[in-house]
Amino acid sequence: MPSEEEFDAIVVGAGPGGVSAALTMARGGLSVVLFERGERPGVKNVMGGVMYGRMLADVVPEFWKTAPMERVVVDERLWLVTAESAVTAGHKHVPHDAGPPNAFTVLRVPFDGWFAQQAEAAGVLLISGTTVEDVLVEGDRVVGVRTGREDGDLRARLVVIADGANSFLVQKAGLGRSLEPNEMALVVKEIIALAPEVIEERFTLDPGMGATIEVYGAVTRGMAGYGFIYTNRGSLSVGIGALISQFMATRITPWDLLESFKAHPMVAPLLRGGVVREYLAHAIPEGGFRTMPRLFDDGVMVVGDAAMMVNNLHREGSNLAMAAGRMAGETAIQAKRIGDWSARTLAQYRELLEASFVLQDLRKYARLPDLVERRPDLLHLYPELLSEAIHEMLTVDGASKREKQHRILRRLLDRRPWWRILHDAYEGWRAMK
Repeated sequence: MPSEEEFDAIVVGAGPGGVSAALTMARGGLSVVLFERGERPGVKNVMGGVMYGRMLADVVPEFWKTAPMERVVVDERLWLVTAESAVTAGHKHVPHDAGPPNAFTVLRVPFDGWFAQQAEAAGVLLISGTTVEDVLVEGDRVVGVRTGREDGDLRARLVVIADGANSFLVQKAGLGRSLEPNEMALVVKEIIALAPEVIEERFTLDPGMGATIEVYGAVTRGMAGYGFIYTNRGSLSVGIGALISQFMATRITPWDLLESFKAHPMVAPLLRGGVVREYLAHAIPEGGFRTMPRLFDDGVMVVGDAAMMVNNLHREGSNLAMAAGRMAGETAIQAKRIGDWSARTLAQYRELLEASFVLQDLRKYARLPDLVERRPDLLHLYPELLSEAIHEMLTVDGASKREKQHRILRRLLDRRPWWRILHDAYEGWRAMK
C-alpha cells in the first residue's frame, strides 16, 4: 500500500456519492484512494434501479455514450391500489436525441463498475475487498482511516465518508448517532428475467425505452412504504419496502411482503413467466433533513446515504449522492489550493449544498418522515376512498350522476368525518409545503 504521504484524500465507499467525490478530486489534481468493501464496486450496493442523468452528466459529460444503462425511462406511472383495484396516473414522453436522458434504469454491478473505471482512469487508486473499520483522529482532526488489512492504517489530509446508511464511520468521527428503527426502511427486491420483447409488449414500450411504476396503498399491508416495478433490458426490478420499526411491530417478514406484492392482481400479470435471478435487500435512510449528521469537520466530509441524503417521496437518492459527492470534491480542490483542510474551509461544502436542490429539497420535506411514521393509514384509506369513488362514477347502473355523487359523499363521511379529512389535508400540506 502506498505511503501515508501520497494521498490528499481517502474516500470510503464506491457508490455513486463516493465515486463522484473521488473522480472530481482526481480531475482537480488531488491524489485519491477509494476503498470499497465489496470484492468489486456494485456487489454490495442495492437500489431500486432508477438514476437521473443531469447529476451524472455534471461528473461524466456525455456519459450516455458509454455507460451501461438498461433503458431510458419515458413512462412513469403511479398506482394507488386497494386489494383488488388500482387508480393510476402517469406521464409519458418522447425522448430527446441530444443531451442526457432525464432518467434511466440500471443494474448496480455493471453500472458501478463502469463508474469506478472512470475514476480509475482519472488517477484514483481503487482498493476493493477492504473494510474500513475506523477513522484515525489526532486531537480534534480526522487524519486517516484504519482498515482490516495488515498494516492497514492509512493517513490523508481528508476523509470523505460515503459508506451508506447508518454509517458507523459517521459515529466514529463524532458527526452523528446511530439511527433508530423508525428512521430506516428495509427494501427487498428481486431481479426477474423476462425477454425484452415481452417487456416492451406488456409495458407498451419501444425498444430501448423503459417504464417505472410506484405502487402505494394496500400492498404494504398497513405499513408506511411502497412497491415498485422498473423495466431493464431483459429483466424487471421488482421490490417493496417499509419502515423497519413497522416490520418489527407487525412481524410481517420482508419476504412475505414481497411475495404478496407480486401476487397482487394488478402486479401479477406483468410478472407472468418471469424467472427470479437475484434477491436483494438493503437499508434506506428515511429520517430526512432532521436526522442528518454534521456534514463536515476538520479533515472529514459526509456524502450520500451516510448523510441521510434521500428524498423518498421522489425516489431520489443516487442523484443527491452524486451531486453532493461532486460538491465535496470541489470543496476539497479549494482546500488543496489554499493548503487548509480545516472545518473553516470545508464549510464551503455545506454552503454549496444549501445553494443547490439537495438541501433545499430535503429541508422542504423535513416534516414528511414524521407524518409517514405516525399516519401510515393515510397511504391506505385515501386510495380506497378514491378507488371507490371512481368505480362508482364509472358504473352505469341506472342511478343519476347526482345520486352517485351523494353516494360517494355519504361513504366518504361514514369512513372519515369531514373535520378529520380537513385535518388530514392540513397535515399533508404542512409536510410538503
